Amino acid sequence: MSFRSALAAGEFVLTVEVVPPVAGDSALLLAQALPLRGLAHAINVPDGPSARVHMSALAAAGLLQANGLEPILQLTCRDRNRIALQSDLLGAAALGIRNLLILRGDDPRAGDEPQAKPVFDLDTRDLLHVAAAMRDRGRLLSGTELQGERPDFFLGAADIPVDPPPGWQPASLAAKAEAGARFVQTQFCMDAGVVRRYVAALRQAGLTDRLAILIGLAPLGSVRSALWIRKHLHGAVIPDAIVARLARAADPRAEGRAICLELLHELSEIPGVAGAHLMPIANASAVPDILAQFRRETPGRRAARPAEGG
Repeated sequence: MSFRSALAAGEFVLTVEVVPPVAGDSALLLAQALPLRGLAHAINVPDGPSARVHMSALAAAGLLQANGLEPILQLTCRDRNRIALQSDLLGAAALGIRNLLILRGDDPRAGDEPQAKPVFDLDTRDLLHVAAAMRDRGRLLSGTELQGERPDFFLGAADIPVDPPPGWQPASLAAKAEAGARFVQTQFCMDAGVVRRYVAALRQAGLTDRLAILIGLAPLGSVRSALWIRKHLHGAVIPDAIVARLARAADPRAEGRAICLELLHELSEIPGVAGAHLMPIANASAVPDILAQFRRETPGRRAARPAEGG
């Protein structure tokens, strides 16, 4: 079942981020990705993550597609103007890549080439509109009509879960939904209570009916990794209680796997949460075992549905 079909069927969907190598060797990419076949519904392919050079995300997604793995191509606004972005969208369609996560992209000053010039010709909502217009109207931004079949894109966006204060409105996410997004993958949120309140606010705003929400998780391998994520990744939520558990553990990696598995079970019971998106940082080897155990313990698990009237 495809990523889109699994969401439509109400499955609790599992996606994993696989960072393309700093290499032109496809074997290095496949060594990371192939162990996830049959465990993850789809694999995210980042586009120049952390504003650093990696194998082309489009090429990496094409390699996954050719090897029986369903990719979610991340496409950032940072490095390309509207001509190049639209060319890459058409290239993705030609390769059979349908799932797109549209992102702004990290500031080049944060990477190892701080002299690189950012482009940002289009923002995320602009690019969502462009991809949706290709799909729905068969036209480029210029109005030029596409030849042949229209791309069948399934569009996604990112969000940062918040513990919503009184009166909070998810205006940015609503605008992305209006622009064409149909699924959301969030920043790390390792606090199920925050997720409940965040998703309840999205449900109240009518967004869980329009967007499939996948919550970001990390299979933490150490206290150091947890603290690095909290310090350096904007909006990441890792509670002190989890840091303390890792600090007390005789085997922090095993504890990190247990925490991630517990959170998967908790998230699958929260109405409005469609799935989880695992982003391993320095602990990618743990992910196949976590997903396999979750699937064994929850065969045929469906995502919890929003409450009546929500």
